[in-house]
Amino acid sequence: MAPYYDAPLLAFPFTFHHRRNTMPAYWLARSRIYDPVAYKLYTDRVPGIVAKFNGKVLSRGAPYQIREGSGHFHRFVVIEFPTMADAVACHESPEYKEASAFRKANGAGEVDLVFVESGDGTK
Repeated sequence: MAPYYDAPLLAFPFTFHHRRNTMPAYWLARSRIYDPVAYKLYTDRVPGIVAKFNGKVLSRGAPYQIREGSGHFHRFVVIEFPTMADAVACHESPEYKEASAFRKANGAGEVDLVFVESGDGTK
């Protein structure tokens, strides 16, 4: 099945690449925390929100090794969702937007977030 791009969901076209199926999708986040107290207001809320969208936390704040690339980020999170649509729905939910406002306020933390569907997209 040919891949397609679902640009309306994101600000930049051609960044959301997926196939139309029900493969699991992974929420991959890397973050740098500048204000741990304010950032905790965000992290305390996320597990309940993720569970509401059938997400499963696979790794959150666990020990890590940076083998290549920048050491700028120091916290990593991997969450599995049943589908890409579930991951997107969680991220776009009012509950998540409210929670993420705590980490965005006054620069409490910096996050790179990517959703990746499982499988080999090169075939």
